[in-house]
Amino acid sequence: MSFKVRVVQAERTVDVLGGATILEAALDAGIDYPFGCQSGNCGACKSVLVRGAVGLAAYSEFALSDAERARGLILACRARPREDCEVAWVEEDDLVTHPRRRLECRVVGLEDATHDIKRVRLSVEAGGPFDFSAGQFASVTFETCPPRDYSMANPPGDPVLEFHVRRTASGATSPHVFGRLALGDPVSVEGPFGPAYLRESHRGPIIAVAGGSGMAPIKAIVERALQKGLPQPIHFYFGVREPRDLYLHDHFAALARRHANLHFVPVVSEGASAGSRSGLVHEALAADFATFDGCKAYLAGPPPMVEATARLLEQRGLRQGDIHADAFYTAAEMAAAGRKTGADM
Repeated sequence: MSFKVRVVQAERTVDVLGGATILEAALDAGIDYPFGCQSGNCGACKSVLVRGAVGLAAYSEFALSDAERARGLILACRARPREDCEVAWVEEDDLVTHPRRRLECRVVGLEDATHDIKRVRLSVEAGGPFDFSAGQFASVTFETCPPRDYSMANPPGDPVLEFHVRRTASGATSPHVFGRLALGDPVSVEGPFGPAYLRESHRGPIIAVAGGSGMAPIKAIVERALQKGLPQPIHFYFGVREPRDLYLHDHFAALARRHANLHFVPVVSEGASAGSRSGLVHEALAADFATFDGCKAYLAGPPPMVEATARLLEQRGLRQGDIHADAFYTAAEMAAAGRKTGADM
């Protein structure tokens, strides 16, 4: 059985075979539908269900909130038609798109950032140029490993790509990166993906919050904002569990000395570290700001941290559309019960 789905912006109708998603059918038909992770985690394919009914497979609440779902929004990558439908992808005034590339790279740098985070640097050997917006991610495939999504930690335009890989107990990729990856090894990179990128036309204050390896996209965002000479205040809060989890502290402290509009606040939840605040990162943010009206916020890191920070921001006046979040789910978490369960719409 198949259903017909009209895609408003493309002015085309596609046949969606039973079991396929709207996104799959649109891409197969050659429609340039916006998408990112294709797993219900990033929100890049967020769409309005103009008419019809769909079933939604499991997805992250950071990609589609309950309020958005109540307004008739869906994720095209998780939506399977129940009848003929019409959809329109959500368009932003500041939407930026880049050509999707498949790059062949080589490892040119390996460095232990912390006890469980490795900084991996790659030179682009073929497939470029690789244009992206600060805060986006790519699908990275190391030899013999399944592809995994990692955020670019370097700002756009750098000749070398940088990724931060965190060791996970049940991971298939991180043991390879920590135990076997060597300089000169080939690596495939495909992208860019993701909607949680720096809005360069915005001139209000920037709130940037990272936890753990969420440092990677926030590093790119902050460095890009400084490169572009954005004049507004930039408040960067970096939250970790223990002092040994802190990294790039000196780098951002030095940037803050050179740029009067950058305020860098490291926060440690367990233990004490010189020059750092104590407690949870969203609590430090709450102590410093009574309102976030007029700000743009960029969040990246563990889902509980992203969720708590997003909730605080909304409670203190920030519109949901001004919160650009990238919650770092492990492969196991992506399939676990912590994600929203799909249902008919």
